[in-house]
Amino acid sequence: MSETSPDVLSDLAPTGKLRVGINLSNFLLTSTDPASGEHGGVAVDLGKELGRRLDVPVAIIAYPNPGALADAATAGAWDVGFLAAEPERAKEIDFTAAYVEIEATYLVPPGSPLKSIADVDRVGVRIGVPIKTAYELFLSRNLKQAKLVHEKGSDKAFTRYVEDQLDALAGLRPRLIVDQAKQHGSRILDGNFTAVQQAAGTPKGRAAGARYLRAFIEDIKQSGLVAETIEANRVHGLSVVAAI
Repeated sequence: MSETSPDVLSDLAPTGKLRVGINLSNFLLTSTDPASGEHGGVAVDLGKELGRRLDVPVAIIAYPNPGALADAATAGAWDVGFLAAEPERAKEIDFTAAYVEIEATYLVPPGSPLKSIADVDRVGVRIGVPIKTAYELFLSRNLKQAKLVHEKGSDKAFTRYVEDQLDALAGLRPRLIVDQAKQHGSRILDGNFTAVQQAAGTPKGRAAGARYLRAFIEDIKQSGLVAETIEANRVHGLSVVAAI
């Protein structure tokens, strides 16, 4: 790990505390206690570990979705964010390498003629997708013929997929397993169209902090702390990315 220099503390805790931005829509990485309202999960635990190493208090700044978290990067509202690394977001955020990845694929309705990932990108195919997710940004760049139907959040995207009889629903495999149980006879396609790379990041212009954060992520992957944190939170569907 890099030394905690004054420059690092100035970049990562300019207010005297480490403000950790989290994405509440990613149930694999975050959770909220219904009684207390306190936030937890893998991302929160790793943020608290970073604060412990910096020897500063931690404040959790929660956002309803990754788009809102990414959009707040230029507002000075958070110091370290846990969200998917994406080229569009990298214009305003300096990302670390990924610490975990999540497979993204499609749910298709009963009787669908779509049998594989490659079948989906065809003329006339309509795909429901939550807006401003990493996989929505990926599909927006890479689909050639199919049409995306955007909604705010996974719940609304599923409802739209069912009510409008869309041809497919794009999502993270663990979430699609939940949605599949609500639609008898539906299928989740094998394989993936992308693996969403979950990383940490800090707003642009904090060079010392970004270097420290990259070293921190590599250290917690190498030491096994990421895997231990996933196990402690009893999460399934996350794959730890190898240290660089």
